Amino acid sequence: MKKTIAISVGDLNGVGIEIALKSHIEVSKLCNPIYCISREMLFATLKLLNVEVPKDIKLHSVDGNFKIKPGRVDADSGRYSYDSFMSAIKLCVDKKADAVVTLPIHKEAWMMAGLEFKGHTDLLRYHFKRDAIMMLGCEGMFVALFTEHIPLKEVASTIKYKKLKEFFINLHNSIPKKKVAVLALNPHAGDNGVLGDEELKITKAIKSANKRVGFKQFIGPLVPDVAFTPHTRSQYNYFVAMYHDQGLAPLKALHFDESINISLNLPIIRTSVDHGTAFDIAYKAKAKTLSYMNAIKSAIEFAK
Repeated sequence: MKKTIAISVGDLNGVGIEIALKSHIEVSKLCNPIYCISREMLFATLKLLNVEVPKDIKLHSVDGNFKIKPGRVDADSGRYSYDSFMSAIKLCVDKKADAVVTLPIHKEAWMMAGLEFKGHTDLLRYHFKRDAIMMLGCEGMFVALFTEHIPLKEVASTIKYKKLKEFFINLHNSIPKKKVAVLALNPHAGDNGVLGDEELKITKAIKSANKRVGFKQFIGPLVPDVAFTPHTRSQYNYFVAMYHDQGLAPLKALHFDESINISLNLPIIRTSVDHGTAFDIAYKAKAKTLSYMNAIKSAIEFAK
C-alpha cells in the first residue's frame, strides 16, 4: 500500500510550488501526496507558472489569500508557509499522513510575519518538546549538526559535555548502527589545548556515549580540514559537525543537488529539500527537482 505524504508547500514566492507541481506525476507513482494549500492559492500559482492543474491532485486546504510576489520577501507568504507546515504536522499527528515533506521557507519572511522560530527544525523542537536533530545529506554522505542557526561566536560556549553526550545518544537511536565521524571545533583539533579546550569536552562525550551504546560508534574528534577528504569519506558515511557551515559547506560542494534534510529524534517523520527558496529563479521554470524527489523517497523509506 502506498504511503500518504503531507506536503508543506513552503514560501509561495519561491520555487517550492513549482518543484512540487513539476514532480506531481512521478511522486504520485510512489505515494499519495496531500498538498497543504488552498484551492485559491494553488490556482494563483498555476496562473503564474502557466500550467494546468495536475490530474487527481489532493489538497488539504490552508486558510489564507494573498497576492503572490515572485522573488520577494513577504510577511503574508511567510505566514502561509508556517500555516502549511503546521497543517502537515497535524495530518501526521492525526494519523492521516505517514510523513511530512517540506518545501523551502524563507527565515526573514517568518520573522516579518512575527514568528519566533528560525526554521522548521526549531519549530519542531518547540512543538514536540523534543531535541530534534538536523541531519542533511544523501546516500553518499550524511552530516548531523550539533548546533544549527546560531551565530558563530556562540558555538564554543554551546559545546558542553552533557549536551554533547545526549546528542550522540539521540543520534545513535535515530540512524543505522554505523560508525560516525565527529569533527573537532578548532583547527588541528585544538593541538592538545594550544588552540582551544573544547575538544576535551567532545572527547569525553564521545567516550561516554560509546560506553552507553555498547560499541565505538563515535570516532574523533577529527581534525576538521581533513575530515571530508576522499580517504576519510571512504571510511565514514555519517559525520557530526559542531556548527552549520563546518558540515554543510563540504556537503553542498560534493552533493548540492541531491542532498535532503531529515529531522531526527521526533514522533513524526519529516524530510525536506536541502536548498532555499531560490527567489532569483522563482516562477521561471528553472527549478531542479532532484532534492525534492530524494526527500519524498526518504520519507517513504522512513515511514516503513
